[in-house]
Amino acid sequence: MTTDSNHIDPTAYIEELLAQASPDLMCQMLTDFINHILSAQADSVCGADDTTVSPQRTNTRNGYRHRRLDTRVGSRDIAIPKLRQGAFFPDWLLERRTRTEPALTTVIATRYLKRAYPLGV
Repeated sequence: MTTDSNHIDPTAYIEELLAQASPDLMCQMLTDFINHILSAQADSVCGADDTTVSPQRTNTRNGYRHRRLDTRVGSRDIAIPKLRQGAFFPDWLLERRTRTEPALTTVIATRYLKRAYPLGV
Protein backbone atom coordinates (compact mmCIF):
# COMPACT_ATOMS: atom_id res chain seq x y z
CA MET A 1 0.00 0.00 0.00
CA THR A 2 1.36 3.44 -0.85
CA THR A 3 1.15 6.56 1.27
CA ASP A 4 0.92 8.87 -1.74
CA SER A 5 -2.43 10.68 -1.46
CA ASN A 6 -2.52 11.19 -5.24
CA HIS A 7 -2.28 7.46 -6.00
CA ILE A 8 -5.33 5.67 -7.42
CA ASP A 9 -5.51 1.88 -7.62
CA PRO A 10 -7.11 1.62 -11.09
CA THR A 11 -8.69 -1.80 -10.59
CA ALA A 12 -10.28 -0.94 -7.25
CA TYR A 13 -11.37 2.47 -8.54
CA ILE A 14 -13.17 1.06 -11.60
CA GLU A 15 -14.72 -1.79 -9.60
CA GLU A 16 -16.09 0.74 -7.09
CA LEU A 17 -17.60 2.92 -9.83
CA LEU A 18 -19.10 -0.06 -11.65
CA ALA A 19 -20.62 -1.33 -8.39
CA GLN A 20 -22.43 1.99 -8.00
CA ALA A 21 -24.00 1.50 -11.45
CA SER A 22 -24.11 5.26 -11.91
CA PRO A 23 -25.39 6.68 -15.21
CA ASP A 24 -22.78 9.44 -14.76
CA LEU A 25 -19.81 7.06 -14.92
CA MET A 26 -17.80 9.13 -17.42
CA CYS A 27 -18.61 12.39 -15.62
CA GLN A 28 -17.45 10.97 -12.31
CA MET A 29 -14.26 9.52 -13.80
CA LEU A 30 -13.42 12.79 -15.55
CA THR A 31 -13.99 14.80 -12.36
CA ASP A 32 -11.90 12.42 -10.24
CA PHE A 33 -9.00 12.37 -12.70
CA ILE A 34 -8.93 16.16 -13.10
CA ASN A 35 -9.07 16.68 -9.32
CA HIS A 36 -6.21 14.19 -8.77
CA ILE A 37 -4.10 15.84 -11.47
CA LEU A 38 -4.70 19.28 -9.91
CA SER A 39 -3.83 17.94 -6.45
CA ALA A 40 -0.59 16.41 -7.73
CA GLN A 41 0.34 19.67 -9.47
CA ALA A 42 -0.33 21.68 -6.30
CA ASP A 43 1.83 19.22 -4.33
CA SER A 44 4.60 19.76 -6.87
CA VAL A 45 4.37 23.54 -6.50
CA CYS A 46 4.41 23.22 -2.68
CA GLY A 47 7.36 20.84 -2.69
CA ALA A 48 5.56 18.12 -0.69
CA ASP A 49 2.29 16.21 -0.33
CA ASP A 50 -0.36 18.25 1.51
CA THR A 51 -0.32 15.81 4.47
CA THR A 52 3.47 15.50 4.72
CA VAL A 53 5.73 17.54 6.98
CA SER A 54 8.91 18.10 5.00
CA PRO A 55 11.88 20.49 5.08
CA GLN A 56 11.59 20.71 1.25
CA ARG A 57 8.13 22.26 1.53
CA THR A 58 8.03 25.78 0.06
CA ASN A 59 4.31 26.47 0.43
CA THR A 60 1.14 25.02 1.99
CA ARG A 61 -2.43 24.45 0.85
CA ASN A 62 -5.25 26.73 1.93
CA GLY A 63 -8.49 25.04 0.87
CA TYR A 64 -10.06 24.83 -2.57
CA ARG A 65 -11.63 27.15 -5.11
CA HIS A 66 -14.52 25.53 -6.97
CA ARG A 67 -15.03 26.20 -10.66
CA ARG A 68 -17.50 24.79 -13.14
CA LEU A 69 -16.06 23.03 -16.15
CA ASP A 70 -18.38 22.40 -19.09
CA THR A 71 -17.46 19.22 -20.93
CA ARG A 72 -19.00 16.96 -23.55
CA VAL A 73 -20.12 14.61 -20.78
CA GLY A 74 -21.73 17.34 -18.67
CA SER A 75 -20.89 20.25 -16.37
CA ARG A 76 -18.56 19.31 -13.53
CA ASP A 77 -17.49 21.03 -10.31
CA ILE A 78 -13.69 21.07 -10.23
CA ALA A 79 -11.86 21.65 -6.91
CA ILE A 80 -8.79 23.78 -7.60
CA PRO A 81 -6.33 23.80 -4.66
CA LYS A 82 -5.50 27.20 -3.19
CA LEU A 83 -2.07 28.01 -1.75
CA ARG A 84 -1.23 30.17 1.27
CA GLN A 85 1.36 32.16 -0.66
CA GLY A 86 1.19 32.97 -4.34
CA ALA A 87 -1.32 31.64 -6.82
CA PHE A 88 -2.07 28.27 -8.34
CA PHE A 89 -4.42 28.36 -11.28
CA PRO A 90 -4.28 25.63 -13.93
CA ASP A 91 -4.47 27.53 -17.20
CA TRP A 92 -3.94 24.22 -19.06
CA LEU A 93 -7.41 23.16 -17.95
CA LEU A 94 -9.55 26.26 -17.78
CA GLU A 95 -8.09 28.48 -20.51
CA ARG A 96 -7.63 25.94 -23.27
CA ARG A 97 -10.26 23.40 -22.29
CA THR A 98 -11.42 22.96 -25.87
CA ARG A 99 -8.20 21.02 -26.53
CA THR A 100 -7.66 19.47 -23.09
CA GLU A 101 -11.10 18.07 -22.27
CA PRO A 102 -11.50 15.87 -25.38
CA ALA A 103 -8.03 14.41 -24.80
CA LEU A 104 -8.81 13.63 -21.15
CA THR A 105 -12.15 12.07 -22.06
CA THR A 106 -10.49 9.89 -24.70
CA VAL A 107 -7.80 8.70 -22.27
CA ILE A 108 -10.37 7.87 -19.59
CA ALA A 109 -12.63 6.01 -22.03
CA THR A 110 -9.68 4.04 -23.41
CA ARG A 111 -8.50 3.05 -19.91
CA TYR A 112 -12.02 2.00 -18.98
CA LEU A 113 -12.46 -0.14 -22.07
CA LYS A 114 -9.08 -1.83 -21.63
CA ARG A 115 -9.97 -2.76 -18.04
CA ALA A 116 -13.56 -3.77 -18.76
CA TYR A 117 -12.93 -5.65 -22.00
CA PRO A 118 -9.44 -7.24 -22.14
CA LEU A 119 -8.20 -8.18 -25.59
CA GLY A 120 -8.14 -11.89 -24.70
CA VAL A 121 -11.91 -12.05 -24.14
